[in-house]
Amino acid sequence: MDRNRDGKLQLDEIPEQMRPFFQRADANKDGVVTREEIQAARQPGPQSRQRQSERAVEEFRNVAYVKGGHERQTLDVYVPEGIEGKNPVVVWIHGGGWQNGSKDRCPIQYLLDHGYVVASINYRLSGHAIFPAQLHDCKAAIRFLKANADKYHIDADRIGVWGSSAGGHLVALLGTTGDAPKTEGDLGVTFGNGAVQAVCDFYGPTDFLTMDESNVKSRLRHNAPGSPEAKLLGGVPTQTLDQARAASPLTYISAEDPPFLIYHGDKDPVVPLGQSQVLERRLEETGVPVELIVVAGGGHGPFHTPEIQENVLKFFDRILKAK
Repeated sequence: MDRNRDGKLQLDEIPEQMRPFFQRADANKDGVVTREEIQAARQPGPQSRQRQSERAVEEFRNVAYVKGGHERQTLDVYVPEGIEGKNPVVVWIHGGGWQNGSKDRCPIQYLLDHGYVVASINYRLSGHAIFPAQLHDCKAAIRFLKANADKYHIDADRIGVWGSSAGGHLVALLGTTGDAPKTEGDLGVTFGNGAVQAVCDFYGPTDFLTMDESNVKSRLRHNAPGSPEAKLLGGVPTQTLDQARAASPLTYISAEDPPFLIYHGDKDPVVPLGQSQVLERRLEETGVPVELIVVAGGGHGPFHTPEIQENVLKFFDRILKAK
């Protein structure tokens, strides 16, 4: 199947019936699968180290957040059984280079054991629509959750978002565009807004115009035709400058933005560490609470170790349970 003989597989090289396996094997959600990832996915036992919920959960699956919308405009909500009142919610946004990935196999369900409702969303991929469709979908999903807060026992004023890679990019955008009404779109629930109160960004891109400026050898040329960024923007970043700037969380940073927790590996071969460093610096300069944790020797995730999960839990507790 490796038609271009580059030692790795991309989604378009995989037969349709095997694509679910591709999603499982692509552990770091960079849009390619290596031989090592295939071997790891074939091993018996859990495919990842994340700890899931230990309590009974009521699941609301494949809920349309845009009535009559695209098949990707759906979300899942996980509500701990017996939970009462209004509770904080953390929304997971998957990665996959904006061109693949799924809300299924949500890796943050361990939060259900700690007083949180959890949601996981799909959004239109770059093969369906170019940016800002993905941001509009994420905001529509947040507005839907706020409008249905009573049904899911959610406090609409205590919403956290967590995403990795392309999902990290989208949660960073949600965090910095809460006071930018023109970024809301007009999908689904049109009242309210998609503002959130806490952002956990795992190695998300922040500036497409500087993605190729790194000392770490990358698997990808980001400013090239056919790159994930070019597919998202509808053209290579340096030739679609307005689109590239509109897709950058840096463009919208203001003092009103919510606190950020950022994780990034210093050996990430897909999204350079500098992408998170510039976000941290710009947030700090603006007075937004932010912490960047650099994972020594870390590649492109996935970083779902018990220690990191505990630290993320403490972050959400500090922000969302203090209200």
